[in-house]
Amino acid sequence: MKTIKILPVLLSVLFLASCVKSDGDFDAAGTFETTEVVVSAEAAGKIMQFDLEEGQQLTENQVVGYIDSTQLFLKKEQLLASQKALLSRRPDVKKQIAVLEQQVATAKTEKKRVENLVKANAATTKQLDDVNAQIAVLEKQLTASKTTLESTDAGMNNDNNALKVQVEQLNDQLAKCHISSPISGTVLAKYAEKGELAGAGKALFRVANIDNMILRAYVINEQLTKIKLGQKVKVTVDFGEEQKQYDGEISWISSKSEFTPKTIETRDERANLVYAIKVNVKNDGYLKIGMYGNVRF
Repeated sequence: MKTIKILPVLLSVLFLASCVKSDGDFDAAGTFETTEVVVSAEAAGKIMQFDLEEGQQLTENQVVGYIDSTQLFLKKEQLLASQKALLSRRPDVKKQIAVLEQQVATAKTEKKRVENLVKANAATTKQLDDVNAQIAVLEKQLTASKTTLESTDAGMNNDNNALKVQVEQLNDQLAKCHISSPISGTVLAKYAEKGELAGAGKALFRVANIDNMILRAYVINEQLTKIKLGQKVKVTVDFGEEQKQYDGEISWISSKSEFTPKTIETRDERANLVYAIKVNVKNDGYLKIGMYGNVRF
């Protein structure tokens, strides 16, 4: 009779069972990503300053360097000088017509005096007609002078406004010579150095907000009825022998299905089509881009 050793076989089965994860360990899996921005040069020229290192923390709109703007600055100074010269030639309409207005007023006073003399038979009507003719000439001169001066003033205003627009354009170009971060985040990569020539559109550095990570996970069709936007979930991440759990919130659910990515596991390994979801997770400093994470609804 052959003796069967049951105990060693039973221990092997129990060991294998302990190594296999149960279906209840997670509902979806994916990798962490975050909002990344590649900052490019907006102006062409030599990089004069670029105080930036990979891993550096930046705040929104923080200036980290600038591109040579000497020619733009000199052009702006030239326009400002032209603007000042133009304004110095601007006519003072009120002062220049004040002389004619005074002559008209004097002539009208003289007219009243002559009218009184005519009534007293001390002056002729011809003298009165001469005064009226003089007043008519002066009034026409006054109107013509006003029109000319106002037209000249309006033309200079238009020229001045055109110069103002050109100055504003240069101010905008000068502002674009400053290199700044559009978001608060961490510098992931640096693509240029001080002293290099930059062209408009050249990538200078890449920055990402790693304080708030996004876990892009995938669910099967049957799981869509169990999730909704804003739903609180649990996210677990393996750090070698240690496993950490984070609070997460579903911020996006894809409206279209896609084929299961090769690197992603689902609860139903037979599923070919899955739906992507995004889960927002607050980073405690340990989460990294590309790291795997599991979601439990």
